[in-house]
Amino acid sequence: PGWSFPLVGQDYLEILSAWYCSFGRCCETGDCRIINNITGLEADLSGQLHGQHLAKEVVVQAVRGFLQSPRPGKALVLSFHGWSGTGKNFVARMVASHLYRDGLKSDCVRVFISLLHFPHHNYVDSYKAQLHRQISETLQRCRQALFIFDEAEKLHSSLLDAIRPFMAPQDSEDQQRSIFLFLSNLGGNTINEVALDFWRAGRAREEIPLELLEQRLRLELQEAAENSYAHSHLLRENLIDFVVPFLPLEYHHVKLCARDAFLARGIPYTEATLNEVAQMMVFVPKEEKLFSAQGCKSVPQRINYFLP
Repeated sequence: PGWSFPLVGQDYLEILSAWYCSFGRCCETGDCRIINNITGLEADLSGQLHGQHLAKEVVVQAVRGFLQSPRPGKALVLSFHGWSGTGKNFVARMVASHLYRDGLKSDCVRVFISLLHFPHHNYVDSYKAQLHRQISETLQRCRQALFIFDEAEKLHSSLLDAIRPFMAPQDSEDQQRSIFLFLSNLGGNTINEVALDFWRAGRAREEIPLELLEQRLRLELQEAAENSYAHSHLLRENLIDFVVPFLPLEYHHVKLCARDAFLARGIPYTEATLNEVAQMMVFVPKEEKLFSAQGCKSVPQRINYFLP
């Protein structure tokens, strides 16, 4: 008789529903699969994303601010720039896995790779209709959607017509949220030049201010807007909220990537082993040999040489 149940009615049903949903898909909208774990995102980026203090800071702050805003008014659009292997895809995967329980497999996450999904310029009109339909269907299904465009520098400008309406400011009172991530190698050389200048001046890469890189990147990308690719036009139309620079990776960053790869596969390693992996990589420029030409891209494959 003295017992009381603090969880009654709707509260109890919601908790039961969330528990049930954790075992599989149960919501048409995918809402119960949205987790928005920004604390986890920040922690994992701090521990697993090496040499990218700027990218980590911008991504966490941008996503957190967007999700905390009661009515954002427009989609959040982030543009990732840097050499291959510096962590752009890694961060995109991290964002997906910390916003959705199913990560990249979520029905609310769509990944488009330019040369895979839109390879032929002759079929741009068909791609445009298809892309518009896929984005529209995802937004109808999900109150929060994530769209990732890889190799964005190869995205034909005509495809912008399909994407633009979903990124533009909305007057609606709708609670709909969408995040667009554009991943590109464009601007990689500009970022590397700044990093090299700082190194030559004896300054730590952590001293590189975001404003400097963002300014340089915006200039370079706007100059490139004359070409037929979409990515540069996004900047000119002020659709990109944040330009996110990924710095080139140095020798000690490659060793950290190697350590992570060994740990992920449960393979024992030594400091000497990590050095061996790092020494397999090509470092540039020719004189300084400072930056890994492939970033950490082939590191997981390299550790196959050390299998017992």
